[in-house]
Amino acid sequence: MGSAAVKRAFKFRFYPTEEQATELSQTFGCIRKVYNLALEARDEAWSRHGERVTFNDTSAMLTLWKHTEELAFLNDVAAVPLQQTLRHLQTAFIAFWNKRSSYPRFKSCKKSRASAEYTRSAFRYRDGQLTLAKMTAPLNIVWSRPLPEGVPPSTVTVSRDSAGRWFVSLLCEDQEVRPLPPTDSTVGIDAGLHSLLTLSTGEKVPNPKHELRDRARLARAQRRLTRKAPGDGANRNEARRRLARIHARVADRRRNYLHNVTTRLVRENQTLVIEDLSVHNMVRNRNLARSISDASWREFRTMLEYKANWYGREVVTIDRWFPSSKRCSACGALAERLPLDVRVWTCSTCNASHDRDVNAAMNILAAGRAVTVCGDDVRPQRNLPGGQSSAKQKARPVRAGDSPIREHVNSASS
Repeated sequence: MGSAAVKRAFKFRFYPTEEQATELSQTFGCIRKVYNLALEARDEAWSRHGERVTFNDTSAMLTLWKHTEELAFLNDVAAVPLQQTLRHLQTAFIAFWNKRSSYPRFKSCKKSRASAEYTRSAFRYRDGQLTLAKMTAPLNIVWSRPLPEGVPPSTVTVSRDSAGRWFVSLLCEDQEVRPLPPTDSTVGIDAGLHSLLTLSTGEKVPNPKHELRDRARLARAQRRLTRKAPGDGANRNEARRRLARIHARVADRRRNYLHNVTTRLVRENQTLVIEDLSVHNMVRNRNLARSISDASWREFRTMLEYKANWYGREVVTIDRWFPSSKRCSACGALAERLPLDVRVWTCSTCNASHDRDVNAAMNILAAGRAVTVCGDDVRPQRNLPGGQSSAKQKARPVRAGDSPIREHVNSASS
């Protein structure tokens, strides 16, 4: 990592007054309206005339909308969050054109995230007091940790979750985030459900199963919500918030646990090797979907990668088709079949006994070393009848006899 300071978001909970809550709720509604109008204008221009509408075009449209009688209410809220939502729409289209995401969708009042982004011209931060544009009083923020000294926030994002809690996120440059001293430690990490993580050292990080602990409470709250008729306004909203609060507590505990685990792993190891798991496809298994979602492998990987970038560590990702569980870490032989319920197995070639997850972590470590040192591919060689290779195979597959992976596996086990 270079000498440039890391931009880091500091998120705090705050308690708005009734007037502030009304103002912010109105801002959220205007943001959704402007976003949907701009998306509709882009859709119509492309479908009818084959033209692309730019950010500058939508910004000019926003000015015209504010002068119409129908949309005059857009003048009642701060202008910056409305401009920022147009920038977010432009970013969404760029991601779509680069094939990194799907086509932008319209924002829904019930499902979309309620948030508003303010740049420096739309807020005042002074002496620990944050005041947003169009507001006279500062926000009542619970400062659970200090901000970096002498560094003013560059942007402020206000949000409200489905449980009705209010949060403010301040983006600051954090000079204290620096690369850690280099270390020779390298670890392979196998994600699982019995244990959340299994390390190549043999350590198993337990899976707290946060959702399972509250599953009975979630079921009761869901039944109460189901009994409320759609037109049963206040009672249905209270039942919905009660269910959302339980989900929020589960998510908070899960996120806190993952932060603790990822921070420790990044501090202790120079190189971390993980598998490129396709969680989106894995949750299609109806028997395991709830457990996989509760494990939150995607969030674990995201945290690991950005913290490694902060502290000068390296995350190596190996191919998802690499047979980490079925390969013997002692001799490199592949097991014919290894069902998920088999937790301990014995290699038929060398008679070595393996814990399924520890063996997988050791193979992941060896594969990561091979990728780092040789740049080799770790996708397995799959031979089909007639000598043809699998269609899912990459250009440079691993072969049992000539791949450096096997040497690293043997050295890791010795």
